[in-house]
Amino acid sequence: MALDKVATREMLGKVVVSEEGRRFGVVGDVSFIAESGELMNIIIAEPTKNAGELGLQENDAGNYLVPFSAVKNVGDFVIISEKDVS
Repeated sequence: MALDKVATREMLGKVVVSEEGRRFGVVGDVSFIAESGELMNIIIAEPTKNAGELGLQENDAGNYLVPFSAVKNVGDFVIISEKDVS
């Protein structure tokens, strides 16, 4: 699935894992630029210990944010590159 054509609703509730197989939580929501529709971040729900150790940014509510630029694939899982999250 091309990342530029990913529907937000297709990502919600999917498990977020790294290319190395580390689990970080599930996609709880996404943030985007309203004018352009550009996806900015995946908001992690049910974060694991791995998510806390990754040094992810947090929003005002304390939720971990994964930049969409770190997303490598969306299928059964949302696969991210750990090196691209900072």
